[in-house]
Amino acid sequence: MDEAGRGPLAGPVYAACVALDPHNPIEGLTDSKKLSEKKRIHLADQIRQHACAWAVASASVAEIDQLNILQASLLAMRRAVDKLFPVSGALILVDGNHAPQLDYEVRTIIRGDGLISEISAASILAKTGRDAEMLRLHEIYPVYGFDRHKGYPTRAHFEAIRLHGITDVHRRSFAPCAGC
Repeated sequence: MDEAGRGPLAGPVYAACVALDPHNPIEGLTDSKKLSEKKRIHLADQIRQHACAWAVASASVAEIDQLNILQASLLAMRRAVDKLFPVSGALILVDGNHAPQLDYEVRTIIRGDGLISEISAASILAKTGRDAEMLRLHEIYPVYGFDRHKGYPTRAHFEAIRLHGITDVHRRSFAPCAGC
């Protein structure tokens, strides 16, 4: 399991959970941040086609602002696991050092998205899912450039906030958006 979108100023946080088929390996899996957008999209298609099971879930901007980004990320992770069918004796490997409370054995692995294929696959599905949502939000709010920076705190995004204020998809609990 992994998440995507903890650092942006806008948009939901996404999480994915993936169980890979050991008899049908997917070549090229690694941390989604190390892959080009084109390669991530290709691998996401491969994961959806060949994984034993997978799920993607999110936590909204309102939930991020209400809970805080860490707790919203953990909520998205729980939702992703809940979407999968129950598996007795499952071991959930989570990227990083924080894990959601689950009815399964859970292990955290720092930098697991670059070490464990299943976490890499989850990283890719979470990232491509969030990127697709940010492209959808770009259609609604084109002046913010979500198609380019995906809500991350870039110079262009700060300039758009300065010129146009914030939207309902901006995280008001994040310092650059507070009080706008």
